[in-house]
Amino acid sequence: MLGIAFVLLGIAIGSFLNVCIDRLPRGGSIISPPSNCDSCGRKLNLPDLIPILSYLALRGKCRHCKAPIPIRTLFVELGTGMLFGLIWLQYPESATAMVVACYSAILILILAIDLEHHKVLNRLTYPAIALALIAAPFTPGRSLGELLLGGAIGFGILFVIAFVYPAGMGMGDVKLAAFIGLTVGYPGILLTMFLSFVIGGLISGALLAARLIGRRDPIAFAPFLAAVAITTMLYGEQILNWWAGRT
Repeated sequence: MLGIAFVLLGIAIGSFLNVCIDRLPRGGSIISPPSNCDSCGRKLNLPDLIPILSYLALRGKCRHCKAPIPIRTLFVELGTGMLFGLIWLQYPESATAMVVACYSAILILILAIDLEHHKVLNRLTYPAIALALIAAPFTPGRSLGELLLGGAIGFGILFVIAFVYPAGMGMGDVKLAAFIGLTVGYPGILLTMFLSFVIGGLISGALLAARLIGRRDPIAFAPFLAAVAITTMLYGEQILNWWAGRT
């Protein structure tokens, strides 16, 4: 029952993340005004705010003006709920589950905003770094030194890339890497960086080969960092142990 409740909590948090994704890039408040349709401005009623079910019942359209609701709304709610389920399976009934869930929600938010707007917002990364620093002494599974070293390595690697090639790496990615390093620690940050560059390169190459993007089209790197960081928080130890057993 606690696992089911945790999944439902994830779905509810996913609904809140959608509000943040809609408003934060525009500089809006996540508190007011109440949830409304972006097209007609009508306030959404309680039946319209039920995660997942309201989207399906309305067939992805506003009840009043029939304007389409972004499919991202459904994906974020479903994805966050499923992710919380995986977190609970990996860390059942533990403080680690709450810490990983909190960090994962922040990373989902950053991932979605960067995909849609190609922005990594300071109003997200700065509070995230502050939160990770405050929580570092109490974060289970990693010592304070390992977490601080992870943050320094994450920041340092991408800062050097951004300094040498500023057109290819933004400072938003650098700050995100510092936050991720503080969440996965050392050596998790090395795994995260390695897999992010490999997966990012493979997907970018595939998109280029399929002519879905051009050579000069910008490719958001933060989504790869965020997705791999979540994977590292969940399965980093298993991946590192597997790799160590093969070398």
